[in-house]
Formats: sequence, structure tokens, C-alpha cells
Amino acid sequence: MSVVHRLTAGWLVDHLSFINQCGYEICDSFAHPGGVACNTSATSTDDCHSTSTFSATLSSSNGSTYGPGDAVEAEGKTAKMRYVFREEFFDISKPHIAAAPEEQLCQGCPENDMDFFCCCLVILQRRKRKCVFNQGELDALEYHSKVRKLIWEGTLHLVQEGLKSGFLHHSTAKLNCRKNNVRQHVVCGLAELCEMAKQFPAVNESDHQAVHVLEDEPSHPEQDLLSCVMENSSNCAKIIVLMGQKYLVPPKSSFLLSDISCLQPLLNYKKKYDVIVIDPPWENKSVKRSNRYSHLSSWQIKQIPVPALAAPNCLVVTWVTNRQKHLRFVKDELYPHWSVKMLAEWHWVKITTGGEFVLPLDSLHKKPYEVLVLGRVQGDVQEASRKSEGVLPIPEHQLIVSIPCSLHSHKPPLAAVLAEFIKPDVECLELFARNLQPGWTSWGNEVLKFQHIDYFTLLQNE
Repeated sequence: MSVVHRLTAGWLVDHLSFINQCGYEICDSFAHPGGVACNTSATSTDDCHSTSTFSATLSSSNGSTYGPGDAVEAEGKTAKMRYVFREEFFDISKPHIAAAPEEQLCQGCPENDMDFFCCCLVILQRRKRKCVFNQGELDALEYHSKVRKLIWEGTLHLVQEGLKSGFLHHSTAKLNCRKNNVRQHVVCGLAELCEMAKQFPAVNESDHQAVHVLEDEPSHPEQDLLSCVMENSSNCAKIIVLMGQKYLVPPKSSFLLSDISCLQPLLNYKKKYDVIVIDPPWENKSVKRSNRYSHLSSWQIKQIPVPALAAPNCLVVTWVTNRQKHLRFVKDELYPHWSVKMLAEWHWVKITTGGEFVLPLDSLHKKPYEVLVLGRVQGDVQEASRKSEGVLPIPEHQLIVSIPCSLHSHKPPLAAVLAEFIKPDVECLELFARNLQPGWTSWGNEVLKFQHIDYFTLLQNE
């Protein structure tokens, strides 16, 4: 299970286990020229930690070596191959930044928010050497002083449970001895491909299909991949090849690879979603300076057609940076614009394998947590009442505590934690996604980023 512990404060989540339970099993049969055949039963990984010690390649009896995605011949028999995500990407055994003496503001929890707020101001005075604070700093301090106790105490209880059960551990010797030379940054060129696609000949909407079902062939015309929703409706994973790169597509998943200017195929898919998770590329000064990541303005984010994609009573979950400007925008402008009523504010807390915060909780630069804002689309009252029968109301505050992936912007899965608050078998959509999930539709200009086969290790089933 990806949920390791469930307490009143929230969940301790195993992100790695979730990925490996997605069913990345493929059957290679030489009856199929493409080398990838569909099997009607997918095997999930029950214990990701024990399986990921296998080698990333398989050797045949004649000494040949097969890399990820290559077919394995078994004298005419179908060879089942299973992939697991590389465990070293979740080997966060030490904090990213150790707490400096001046950042160890108030050990434990302060008696009240005002004491903590004043303590922060003193530290800022020492650092800046003058009593002048911009509004952003003051807003961030005020917000942190309000949520700090909830985060500190809730995380402490979840970490204690994780240490008791053995999921979290202080010893990391077994992980450190298995480091390998896997590439940390796979160059996929997906966003660049989406830009190139704008130069493709225009697709005639009346003649073009809204969805393309992935079959056994691994290669697909780039224009097909970029002009309609791709769907893996089978019970097994598929491998697709795009610009010479191989990507794994989990079973029962669908995706659209495009940027915000090419959302029409998703609307043509004609699905209404009961859950919509959004991870916008927020605009900020560091992103603008680095020019490494694309970003959208607040105005552009408001143009996302959430009302056209949302079913009545749809649960909308938006990832927000710790900038109060963005948080206020979501609450005061974005959700009202989409007719979404805000319900709750949750936090994702990032910890090490030993249960420490990956960054000092009271760091004045970055925090070890991120914010999720939850709301519901307002609409037909009777329909909303029907859909809410048998499910729990959304709590005002919850923590999702997990060991983060070392790959930038690989967010933890929300499917398991949201299961308490939605009916089973609902339609789910992730916008600005960078990976795929079974049972979900995913959209973004890097929607296959973390599906690249280099991030996985190949195993062979008996």
C-alpha cells in the first residue's frame, strides 16, 4: 500500500511503492513484430524495496545483454517483463540543508503564534541588519507562524509511527552501497516537441479521431501523439517510442501531450471529471532568471477550461508554492472564477528516510512543505448531494508526509489519500502532469517526463 500510516493528522505515504504498484508489466512475444504484446493480467509490485536490487539489464544464455525496453526471447514463449522505479531516486537519507544555528529559531513548538512571529523578526533583523521588511517576507512569516504547530506536531506523530513500523529508519548503509550511474537528468525534449508541433499541418477536426487507443506497436506518428488523447485501455503497460526515446505507459491510463494552446483534444475527449488535480507552473523571479522552466501568468492559469472539464461537485486540488501571492490568488480569484468553493488547505511535508525535515522547518528561504488548496465545483445541489453520499467530508487540514523524489517536481500521489473523500471508479484528471497513473487522464507538455524508461529498472518474471 502507498499509504503506510493513517492518523488524525494525515498520512505517511510511500511514493515509491505507489509507482511500483501501477502494474508496469509487459509481455514480449515474438509473434508480434514490434516485440511488445499485451497480456490480460498485470502484476503489481508488492514490495518495491526488495525488488529494486535487481540489475537494470538481463543477460541471455548466449551472453547477449538486453537494455530496458528490448524484447527477451524465450524460445517462442512469451517472456513477461516487469519494471520498477529506481529506488535510488528516493534515497533521501540526509536533509538537503542542515539547520544553521541562526535558523534554529524556536526548538519545539512555541506557546503561541505571536511569540514565534516576533522570534522570526529578530532573526530577519540580524540577517538584514536593518529593520526593513518587504511585504512578501512579512506575509510568509505570518502564514508560517499560523501553520507551524500543525505541521510540526502532525509530522512528529506520523514519523514516530513510521519509525516504530520500520518504514523509516536511521541506518542507510544498505542504500549507500548500491549507488549506480543512472542519469539524473534525462533529456526528453517533450516541451520542445510541443512547440514544434505548432508548425505541423493543421488537423481537420471533423476527420480526426479524438482518442487513439495504444495497440501493440511501440512507434506512433508524432502528429497522432500530439493531436489526440492517447489511451492504454488494456490491463498491461505499454512502451511507446517518441523521438527515439522510450516511455512506459501504465495500464488503464490516458494522456494528452500538448501545451496550453492545444487543449482542444482534451475537450474533444468528452469526459467530465470528478477529481481534477492541478500543478501550475507558477511565475516567479527565479524561474524568469533561470529560463529553465516554462511558466504561466495568473491570467493564463485562469484561462484553463476547468468548468468545461469538471463534473458536478468535482473536487479540485491545486498545488501552490509557498508564496502568499499565489495562495491568495487561488483562494480569492482563481477558484471564484471557476465557480469552485474552497474547502481545505493541506500540506505536503518532505522528510528523509530517518524522519527529519529535508529543510529546516523554520528556514527563512525555503520550507520543507508545499500547500494544496482543495475545493468543489458549485452546481446542481441535488447532484452534489447524491455524489457526496457515502463519502467523508473534506477535513480542513491534513498532512501528506513522504520521502520526496530527488527528481525535480515529482509530486507525491494523491489517489490513495483522496480515496476516502470520493466514490470509487470516478473519472480523474491531472493538469500539468509529468507522469501517468492508472485510472487517470493526464495532460501537460511534459506529461511523459517521469515515464522515461531510464528511470526504471527491468526485472524478469518467472
